[in-house]
Amino acid sequence: MDFDLKRYEIEVTDILRNGETALLYEAALRLEKGSAISSTGALMVFSGKKTGRSPKDKRIVRHPESEKHIDWGSVNYEMDEHTFMVNRERSIDFFNTKDHLYVVDAYAGWDPKFRIKVRIICTRAYHALFMQNMLILPTAEELENFGEPDYVIFNAGEFPANHFTTDMTSKTSIGISLENKEVVILGTEYAGEMKKGIFSIMNYLMPEEGVLSMHCSANVGESGDVSLLFGLSGTGKTTLSADPKRKLIGDDEHCWHQDGVFNIEGGCYAKAIDLSEEAEPDIFGAIRYGTVLENVIYDPITRVVDYSDTSITQNTRAAYPIDFIENTKIPCTAGHPKNIIFLTCDAFGVLPPVSKLSPEQASYHFISGYTAKVAGTEMGVKDPQATFSACFGAAFMMWHPNKYANLLADKIKKHNVNAWLINTGWSGGSYGVGARIKLKYTRAILDAIHNKDFDNATFASEGDFNLQIPTSCKGVPSEILIPENTWEDKVKFSEVKNKLVNLFKGNFKQFEDQVDENISKAGPR
Repeated sequence: MDFDLKRYEIEVTDILRNGETALLYEAALRLEKGSAISSTGALMVFSGKKTGRSPKDKRIVRHPESEKHIDWGSVNYEMDEHTFMVNRERSIDFFNTKDHLYVVDAYAGWDPKFRIKVRIICTRAYHALFMQNMLILPTAEELENFGEPDYVIFNAGEFPANHFTTDMTSKTSIGISLENKEVVILGTEYAGEMKKGIFSIMNYLMPEEGVLSMHCSANVGESGDVSLLFGLSGTGKTTLSADPKRKLIGDDEHCWHQDGVFNIEGGCYAKAIDLSEEAEPDIFGAIRYGTVLENVIYDPITRVVDYSDTSITQNTRAAYPIDFIENTKIPCTAGHPKNIIFLTCDAFGVLPPVSKLSPEQASYHFISGYTAKVAGTEMGVKDPQATFSACFGAAFMMWHPNKYANLLADKIKKHNVNAWLINTGWSGGSYGVGARIKLKYTRAILDAIHNKDFDNATFASEGDFNLQIPTSCKGVPSEILIPENTWEDKVKFSEVKNKLVNLFKGNFKQFEDQVDENISKAGPR
């Protein structure tokens, strides 16, 4: 073993470093209560009390070197360095009570010029396997010469934070120190906190180098045409990027630099609710030996998973290496995008299934980041709620949204990129009245974009949002393309639409002083 945990003051009797998948499976089944193997060979695990992220418990250490770059406020809460070190000590003390620890050394970022070396130290085999799937594993030679990591995650999530510690609001804490280059997790065993901790760090590092870090999925066609799909959890990033007609680059986190795009991760973290082979064959086929199934319900006799059962949470998940998707581009890098697609799950049911955006409108909708929070993705969210999340990922963005928006606008103009707004939410009425737009219609719309079917299409002008809506699309009923046509109560439609317009305008007021006037004017009237 060419590394020593004693530098962290950690001493255990058994350390499994980048263990074989079989060893992690065996450890999970032997040591973790409730773990099991599904009928397809996937490892089924329970994340404990927390089955989603805890964004209000994530804090960044305020330090003179980085504080001027952080957009402090309701997203980026601050933590003092002393409190961080108290939590760090608490996690190490917990590690030293354990007979077994798991250490994963891996990379974040497929482009060698921008990748960072990450070390995860954890107490659960499931967490180690999860991060082996989600990061880019080094070769045997690279592991031998891995050296010191750039960033370290101390995942002691089984052990609670002391809520009497300064700035602690609960027994859960996710602390990030950019200067120490460490992340400390206490009081939550939800594996997604590790993944998003690394993403937050990349969102700080990349813009410093003129690289746009993005909460989006990406795929590429046979001709090399790259598409980026932005959207929050539940809008369809993972589902829609897994397209059998296109090669997958990644499902969630990417960077766009001077030569093109690259995936930050080495795996996918797909929502598993209502998963079926018919609707999502690529993701369904990826669930096999090596995959982690999180918080699913299964038949204890047959071990067949019931993906429609949300007894534990609606946020059931599958984490698997990206090459488990058959049609994947390895390495996960590609050229500059041809299309940028903003996915929104419109709970009001008034946005069209597809509309084309000008560069200014693209910047406006990127900064706005409108969607609906999907139940289960975050703790405490039981019903879909209309929300605005800047850059379609405000919870993970360190800099002010304008930093990312300016980078996006520059790249759209420089590379002549088409921008589209796609609603994967409701039609014919708001949530509870209308119905969610069928997945096959959204896929047909994406096919039309990639086949350039809209290049010579007829567009209808929508007045309130100033959108350009194609009046026809192969495989999609023409009546649903114009939202008002799907509502029986036209008066109600106007009322609800006006409400959403005002929500957009009210949200954007916080950005008006810092963005170009043309971008502000590109919003709803």
